[in-house]
Amino acid sequence: MFYCIVNPSARSGNGKNIYSLFEEKCKTRGIPYKVVFTKGPGHAMAVTKRLTGDTHHVTDGPINLVVMGGDGTINEVVSGIENFDNVRLGVIPLGSGNDFVRDMDYPKDKSELLDEILKGQIARKLDIGTIHYNNMTKTFSRLHDDRISPDRRFDVSCGIGFDAAVCEEALSSGTKNILNKIGLGKLTYGSIAVRQILNAVQPSCDITTDDGQSIHIDHFIFAAAMIHHYEGGGFKFAPDADLSDGYFDLIAAGDISNSRVFRVLPLAYFGKHYGQKGVWHIKAKEITIKTELPLWVHTDGEVLLKSDSITLTCLKQRLNMLL
Repeated sequence: MFYCIVNPSARSGNGKNIYSLFEEKCKTRGIPYKVVFTKGPGHAMAVTKRLTGDTHHVTDGPINLVVMGGDGTINEVVSGIENFDNVRLGVIPLGSGNDFVRDMDYPKDKSELLDEILKGQIARKLDIGTIHYNNMTKTFSRLHDDRISPDRRFDVSCGIGFDAAVCEEALSSGTKNILNKIGLGKLTYGSIAVRQILNAVQPSCDITTDDGQSIHIDHFIFAAAMIHHYEGGGFKFAPDADLSDGYFDLIAAGDISNSRVFRVLPLAYFGKHYGQKGVWHIKAKEITIKTELPLWVHTDGEVLLKSDSITLTCLKQRLNMLL
């Protein structure tokens, strides 16, 4: 059985067109399937919880979930999985960033991609991360969930500071929706990023790891715990990341002038920022980040609230992928 979770608004409505191809292939091959079209934020997570929970009775075999949407929809599905051992995940990327699949050498042709997924075989196992908000402020994002748990998962990256602030503003921007319709959604992030760099408060920050590493930054800009190589729609913040080694690649920045930020940030797009002044890189299984003031936090680009203390844990090879 294949369960297909579709974000119908992804890629300006093309999610429904890709789903039609999925349906056609399933019917031709006699593969049983069911589909759910998401109705808004939180719906994909709720559906996944129901499908993978103990109350959902499944016949023999694992649960195959096929997600058609962007990084936000994938995050909701991963966050909703109740039993990872019994779930296999297939992804059809339909977002504007698609950082989850950017470093996974997926076929660009959607028909070929569906053919591989419908084989129903585990092709690889990927790490996922969890965040625990040690302190949950009452400063919520403009598109926050009705109920916010102190714990959440992520599959690409989790960041605090500048990158999360850009995501928060972009997610609630009407401009992004307009530009997405003509395939220029990334332009939203560029203009917001410039404004955030120029106006951002830069508090002090302390980063510690479970194996005794520590970083102190007097004027903190951001930190991102990376599982994949890319975030922010193509910035190669972690060029050496291993998707299945059980370690985060943590990238942190601070104690540099705004003018230098504008010189270093383009290097990060190409993964050439390591070794630059004001940039730190460490690998760790568990990381705690404390900031002098609460800052926005994102999980795979989704922003819920501000926090001044978070703990991140990498779970090795938890996600069974169909490709």
